[in-house]
Amino acid sequence: MSQNAMKRLYLMQVGSMPKYQIPIVCYLVQTGDGKNILIDSGLPEIIPEEDSEFENGQDVIEQLASIGLKPDDIDIIISTHYDIDHAGRHAAFTKAQYVVQRVHHLDAASNPRFAANQPQWDQPMERIRLVDGDTELLPGLELIETSGHVPGHQSVLVRLPKTGAILLPIDAVPFREGFTRDVQDDGSNPDAEATRASTMKLLDLVEREQIGLVIFGHDQKQWEGLKTLPEHYE
Repeated sequence: MSQNAMKRLYLMQVGSMPKYQIPIVCYLVQTGDGKNILIDSGLPEIIPEEDSEFENGQDVIEQLASIGLKPDDIDIIISTHYDIDHAGRHAAFTKAQYVVQRVHHLDAASNPRFAANQPQWDQPMERIRLVDGDTELLPGLELIETSGHVPGHQSVLVRLPKTGAILLPIDAVPFREGFTRDVQDDGSNPDAEATRASTMKLLDLVEREQIGLVIFGHDQKQWEGLKTLPEHYE
């Protein structure tokens, strides 16, 4: 294994939506040469009134502390998108570089959906790396552009030495039941066509690469059977 290849993946549940029994999650990837890469940062410390359906649990900073990491130890934050349950603690990681799709970052600047959480994600541009489409961030760590849930949403593919490739669709496909070629449009998603295209793209990837583990970020039933921090995948 090369020094900068992926070494392990931690899963953290940092909160929930009790009404729907949906976990709120983020992930930590560690490389062979000691880099710490956070994928999303979970809910904000104080949840705005309009987002009261969310409930905090043990937040990302506490969970990282339990394995000996401080916010300043995080080198990179892969920001899949700026929804409040995915980017709620971004501002705590003052030494990290943020990696986000250019399309998403530019859209968020004027999109009211992301306004309440803007103090978290609106960081100095010298600390934000804008990427365009599918990108190999590091050997064994790939960003996959999967618009639909929001413009410029990105999913993540992590290649580990023992487990092999793990796909994190994030909100492109939040539940296992939606990972199908027969996606039904119930009319509730204004960008259903893009969502469907992204789902097909990820299904093709899983088939092509024979990916054995796909982790659906809001699927409570699946999460109950996964290894979560301090356990990890390697």
